[in-house]
Amino acid sequence: AAALLTGAAPQAPPVALDRLLAPTPEPTLDAYRLFTDQAGARPNAGLTPYGLNTPLFSDYAEKERFLYLPPGTRAQYRADAAFEFPVGATLVKTFAYPADMRRPGAKVRRLETRLLIRRAEGWTALAYVWNAQQTEAVLKRAGARLDVSFIDLAGATRQVDYAVPNTNQCKECHQVSGVLTPIGPKGRNLNGDFAYADGRENQLVRWRRAGLLEGAPDPGKAPRTAVWDAPAEPLAARARAYLDSNCAHCHSPTGIASNSGLYLHLEETRPSALGVGKRPVAAGRGSGGLEVSIAPGRPQESILLHRMVSTEPGVMMPELSRSLRHDEGVALISAWIAGAKS
Repeated sequence: AAALLTGAAPQAPPVALDRLLAPTPEPTLDAYRLFTDQAGARPNAGLTPYGLNTPLFSDYAEKERFLYLPPGTRAQYRADAAFEFPVGATLVKTFAYPADMRRPGAKVRRLETRLLIRRAEGWTALAYVWNAQQTEAVLKRAGARLDVSFIDLAGATRQVDYAVPNTNQCKECHQVSGVLTPIGPKGRNLNGDFAYADGRENQLVRWRRAGLLEGAPDPGKAPRTAVWDAPAEPLAARARAYLDSNCAHCHSPTGIASNSGLYLHLEETRPSALGVGKRPVAAGRGSGGLEVSIAPGRPQESILLHRMVSTEPGVMMPELSRSLRHDEGVALISAWIAGAKS
């Protein structure tokens, strides 16, 4: 009645925190009230949009990311690891394709919305797949395959055999020392500007000012992941950022490829651990008959690049999240290896 008297628009019901924390997941995404519309385009109050300086490549899909924190709670800053999030925190990521990449806001098809929910016992990963009408997203624990077609920036039509991950595949990438955890929202990967509705602002500053984050230093005094496709930034910093975001969730001392001895996280400084002159632990067909992970000055002789170029299962890296070759990423890593010195 008050809304009618004052002319104010009725406020949407808040995010359903009790449902996010319930042991049994909801069959449809709308039950959580994370969005105020059927199409998942308008985030509810309490969701903060964010972006990563260098994200994981996923077959050219566009991604919308949001953080939900229960009222009165904050995340704890960590420079080189994902923030420490309170119980109830939820990371929301929607994957979508515009019909034409040259017109990114037109005819956008949402494919899936993934949730990472912080419960008392740890993190839970859920994937909700959008219907063709873009009016409902349904839980798919077993994953799904979706046929996608889009026009790329060069005007060519591209086909994607898009894979929604199953629960076990989520765990393969999103784990540190065997424990499911977020991998994107590290302090250094959020230390950059984001285009908010009211203007661009550094995300660490914004989150701290909004009361969402504790312990964050001033951005200029904090580590920062380079932006992989920003030509003004140093080539080596961009290449290392790309490998960190696309490979290091597995290729690190705490990832599932720790036994490979190939460590591609940004904090690694040993050339041999980064693959320079390093022979593979198990030389299968993935090596392509090549001898070392990185042959300085010779990208065409480097296993790492060979596996990035491949789209063959069992050879290509990363193993998940893509079916297409990332041409721009390949060009970046090729240029970096070409300029490297032995």
